[in-house]
Amino acid sequence: MHRFLLFLISASSWASFGTSKIIHSISDLQCSEYDFIIIGGGTAGSVLANRLSENPHNKVLVLEAGINNAGIQDVQVPFLGVTLPETSVDWNFTTTPQVGLNNRSIELARGFVLGGSSSINFMAWNRGSQDYWNSFVTATKNQMWSFTALEKYYRRTSTLVPPADGRDTTGDVDPTAYGNGPVQVSIPGFMTEIDNRVTESGKILGGRFSFIEDLNKGKTLGFAYAASSIGNGTRSSAATAYLEPILKRKNIDVLISTRVARVTGHAASKGITHIDTVEILQNPGDIPHQIKASKEVLLSAGVMGTPHILTLSGIGPKKVLKNLGINVVVAAEDVGANFADHPLVANYFSVNSNHTWDPVLRDPSLFAADLSEWVNSKQGLFVDTAGNTYGFMKLPHGFADPSTGPRSANTEIIFVNGFAPFGATIPPTTGSYLSMLTAVVSPTSRGTVTTVSRDPFAPPKIDLNIFTTDFDISAMVQVMKDARTLISASPWDGYIIGPFGELANATTDDQLATFARNNAVTVNHPVGTARISPDNARYGVVDSHLKVKGTSGLRVIDASVLPQIPECHPQALVYTIAERAADLIKADHGLL
Repeated sequence: MHRFLLFLISASSWASFGTSKIIHSISDLQCSEYDFIIIGGGTAGSVLANRLSENPHNKVLVLEAGINNAGIQDVQVPFLGVTLPETSVDWNFTTTPQVGLNNRSIELARGFVLGGSSSINFMAWNRGSQDYWNSFVTATKNQMWSFTALEKYYRRTSTLVPPADGRDTTGDVDPTAYGNGPVQVSIPGFMTEIDNRVTESGKILGGRFSFIEDLNKGKTLGFAYAASSIGNGTRSSAATAYLEPILKRKNIDVLISTRVARVTGHAASKGITHIDTVEILQNPGDIPHQIKASKEVLLSAGVMGTPHILTLSGIGPKKVLKNLGINVVVAAEDVGANFADHPLVANYFSVNSNHTWDPVLRDPSLFAADLSEWVNSKQGLFVDTAGNTYGFMKLPHGFADPSTGPRSANTEIIFVNGFAPFGATIPPTTGSYLSMLTAVVSPTSRGTVTTVSRDPFAPPKIDLNIFTTDFDISAMVQVMKDARTLISASPWDGYIIGPFGELANATTDDQLATFARNNAVTVNHPVGTARISPDNARYGVVDSHLKVKGTSGLRVIDASVLPQIPECHPQALVYTIAERAADLIKADHGLL
């Protein structure tokens, strides 16, 4: 994908500029002690920074490994989200060779920038089903994680705003499913010729393909217009919504381009280690600089970064710590385990149309014109992500159902009005295409993230273990067949020419499975590497209040705590968890 889209990156601005409260060097820090130190200025970390600095008596420090988000046009333009993986705003993680992918390695995109992955993702906004949130209650034995109990925290995260084109959206989205928070959310603002075909097909086919007005009302099943974190045709990220508006506060510092070597502390009562120190550095070989936290250290470094930092700090599996020569602070076998992501396969079809956006990706002058329209008026193709419509489905009767309940999905289809370059298929230089991105959203395969070096700059070993269960590959084959069923509905008459490339030869289940193994990537929805569990359970990494077991003064607040992968796009869930966590922290320190 990156090679094909290089000209898009060079065509738009890639300049970054500073903001007054953004600190670039450790030597410029004015304090050696803060009340709260937040490791990670991403989705969750930005929420925590905002909410904890509301009280002017709290001194807050945010530590971000990546760069500043300000002024990076490709981050701001929704359509250009596809250009961001494998660039300077991406951690550029790569998996080990995957047996389930015929020993292919694949890239996993994670935000290396303020706002984290909310600054580089494809912006889909899914609240999660009632069943998913209620599974948190089962996982934690604590009712505060139920769908109902989290209602007010979800509504603190976002506000529904009009789409860029300002059209009447009655029947396409339900305003009651949103709140009054800082993240701006809208449905598509530049309609394409396939959008109505998708929704009408759902209405005609019904059943598993049914159209639903809004997926954010507690049931994540049906085909709908995509709600996305976009306002005024521009990406609304954790950085722009939560972090940038508070940089004027005198009690918050944001230090970028900084790695955490480890967190440490001292022995407390009953075998508990109290964490109150963060060791940081900015270049390999630097002597770590220590900063103290008088109240708490909050680890929001992400699904790869959080287990990596925990392990470097002596909190992790005994065998891994022994191999690295790190003293065991807390033996936690689940650190880095339970790793899951949504497998994705791009299905391409040639279409009878002159209105796809394929020419824009081939002709720099057309691209420049669309970018100019976005810059000057925030209108046109670039105000949306690549996919305006999508659908979540249960598998047919006869399949196992590992989802969290009857209101949660097993599979997903995303519809793209052009050739979306995901996976190994080389983009064609001529023709018009429909891309149907099929995904398994309740996968049963689980992998690991393992620290392999004491060097904080060395990446962990990432083994996704993708397609290693019969369910996962069977579910992918079924959703690929479902995609063909949907485009056989009457709204597509005369539009579809036929499957493109290797897909044209995949007519049996076995051939579809082979196609999937040869072409699958992921939707970049990793979760689970520091999972939550009941307070007294020996398994898990954090308790129901997100405190790292065996410690005090240390919590994990990011997607790594999720006990099961959500059957949807997870960013809104992470925002909600961070809002809930902020109140837990305030309550513990008498700040509510």
